Amino acid sequence: MTIPRRALTLAIPVLALGLAACAGGDSEPVETAEAETPSATEPTAEAPSGPEWGDGLVNPNLAGEEEISGLEGIADGAVAAIMDGRPFMDMVTLDAAIAPHMDAAARESLYGAMWIPMNLNTASEEEMLLIPGVGDRMAHEFDEYRPYDGMGRFRREIGKYVDDDVVDTYARYVFIPIDLNTATAEQILMIPGVGSRMLHEFEEYRPYASMEQFMREIGKYVDDGELARLARYVTLAAS
Repeated sequence: MTIPRRALTLAIPVLALGLAACAGGDSEPVETAEAETPSATEPTAEAPSGPEWGDGLVNPNLAGEEEISGLEGIADGAVAAIMDGRPFMDMVTLDAAIAPHMDAAARESLYGAMWIPMNLNTASEEEMLLIPGVGDRMAHEFDEYRPYDGMGRFRREIGKYVDDDVVDTYARYVFIPIDLNTATAEQILMIPGVGSRMLHEFEEYRPYASMEQFMREIGKYVDDGELARLARYVTLAAS
């Protein structure tokens, strides 16, 4: 499936308490989601099946070269670095890959439209600070309330410091891993790139006894890079 090119920028109000503004902007509107990709190199044209983390932001691990190159302000060298280096497991690695081609201000602007969802419970401060408008103070607040058991808590805690629309924007940039054995179909479909076909495979092997089992079973359908990308979004609750 080829997604129309677009550059997306979200306007964000000035934050209270001296916090900087945050912009957000995968390339699709909220009502659509990325198609499932059984492998990192051979995405299918399967229709999207549900919501996803990263709504409204281009996912550089999944978007086509044409879509990425159509982002406002992106350098040709950065496009090549993304296509050659993906899948990226976090934004710090991606940022390092395109830094030789774009300065810090240009990269910050780009991340208003392109982003790899960030694990709220494990992300480094360096990765938090790559979210447009997030400074040291807000990075501290993100860290203060770890571990998050759901997005509801994230919204409540961060909502103490910024307006609801800013919290909504931050929420596009982050995720909390879901439990492989208890996640609903809707939750599994929030994983970028997962559609109905991969949802079936996730559910087929339940209950998972270990992450090693997940890697072994799902590795039958995707390559190692895609498997590592998917594994970022899931966990197993302690028994």
